[in-house]
Amino acid sequence: MTVPAWLSGLVEHASNPTRVRPFQRELPPTGQPGHRQSAVLLLFAPTGVGTRGSTQLASALEEVALEQVAPEDISILLTERAHTLRSHPGQVSFPGGRAEPTDRDLVATALRETNEEVGVEPETVEVAGILPPLNLSVSSHDVSPVLGWWPRPGRVWAREPAEVASVLQVRIADLVDPANRFRVGSPSGWVGPAFNAGGLLVWGFTAMVLADVLHVAGWDVPWDESDVRALPEGLGARNA
Repeated sequence: MTVPAWLSGLVEHASNPTRVRPFQRELPPTGQPGHRQSAVLLLFAPTGVGTRGSTQLASALEEVALEQVAPEDISILLTERAHTLRSHPGQVSFPGGRAEPTDRDLVATALRETNEEVGVEPETVEVAGILPPLNLSVSSHDVSPVLGWWPRPGRVWAREPAEVASVLQVRIADLVDPANRFRVGSPSGWVGPAFNAGGLLVWGFTAMVLADVLHVAGWDVPWDESDVRALPEGLGARNA
């Protein structure tokens, strides 16, 4: 397998230490005492999963530069967390979780957790790189986003129903559609980006990372940032 040139470029731009992320002021610094390490997988795939066209598209996308990639051609994997979880029940997130002592590194953590949660086999993923960690203070974790390419997507399902309610393969074109973008505000006064993904609300940490990656990739299109909606009742945590 080969990491597509556009995804390598995205990792390079997104991990630039001199770049100020739009939400950076919203998150405290990493490395706080008692914080645990975890990783999530931003798993990109060609659209048209399981079709001959998808296979051809995966090959075509391997050599193109980032600015040549159309949002219609790429999807990303998201999960809806089980509604019975004590932490962030029912919220949309990237697959991933806490590092275990047996994990070689945080890339291995992201791949292992994704396999356990939704059935993606680690050997089918080409890892492009890892971004600097972010402080998810609400759960005392420093979370490292891992970017991966899944050129031949296979079956995904809620393999661990105690943790995952459903799995979404969302087109980038749908995420950047202005009709699916808005902001949400909590009673505490916090306001952040949000998305409608197949009828599910994406907000908090997941939406912040998504919004940043879409911006860095150049897939952003203008949307109504004055559209601020109240969080549904029960979603009061600051960073999902």
